[in-house]
Amino acid sequence: MTTVDRLSVLKTYKLFVGGAFPRSESGRVYEVTDAQGAWLANAPLSSRKDARDAVVAARKAFPRWSGATAYNRGQVLYRIAEMLEGRREQFAAEVAAAQGLPAKKAAAQVDAAIDRWVWYAGWSDKVAQVAGAANPVAGPYFNLSTPEPTGVVAVLAPTDSAFLGLVSVIAPAITTGNTVVVVASEQAPLPALSLGEVLATSDLPGGVVNVLSGRAAELGPPLAAHQDVNAIDLTGSTGELAVELERAAADNLKRVLRPQPGDKSKGAHWTADPGTGRMLALLETKTVWHPMGS
Repeated sequence: MTTVDRLSVLKTYKLFVGGAFPRSESGRVYEVTDAQGAWLANAPLSSRKDARDAVVAARKAFPRWSGATAYNRGQVLYRIAEMLEGRREQFAAEVAAAQGLPAKKAAAQVDAAIDRWVWYAGWSDKVAQVAGAANPVAGPYFNLSTPEPTGVVAVLAPTDSAFLGLVSVIAPAITTGNTVVVVASEQAPLPALSLGEVLATSDLPGGVVNVLSGRAAELGPPLAAHQDVNAIDLTGSTGELAVELERAAADNLKRVLRPQPGDKSKGAHWTADPGTGRMLALLETKTVWHPMGS
């Protein structure tokens, strides 16, 4: 019997919006290459309409996600880590290709990303104790400050760390009850698009995380100017683009997270202890006065 060579079944990468996998509204794609310039895949080239659709999905998901108990959010984040562990080899291969890393170093990046999901899962029901307070007042009142999520957060993902950096900006935002529209690294979007597949089959409600691939210069301005986006993380922007987006965000009083200093060429800073900074930066404080009983 003659053995017939099979044709490769190439993967079709799609956006992840509202828990579904649409193609770009524009029908456009662009070539994604590895660190040596070899073709890897075609990724959707998102349009402004895709960005607006993602914001609508994030806003729709916000009441349910922000209203969930912190303990439940922690369980969902831990489930994501479990599922990533099962697809560890796939993500290691994608990270190796995207960043030109040896297999061992790529696997270490994926392991660190999975561990980070677990770390944030543990913080979900503890961050209120760090951010909240019972305030002393001169009067017969209780005065309590409690943290609440900011709302819909637009995130320009890091360009220097295709997976660990990506997880490091998404996880703290959703841990505290926010919903997210993330623009994946233009040069290395495949790990982010694959993460959407994991999120879709986890317990995360559709719309909590929405993943777009394409050009930050095209998608950033409509997200920064969007009246229904409450905060924007500019980690993946630099130079004039970052200045332009910060100006646009100021026009509608968005909270802005500026790019953090670090080794932008190798992404070494993403392996450091993340601390609570990103979680606390995406929280609002509600203060309640309550009279003491007689």
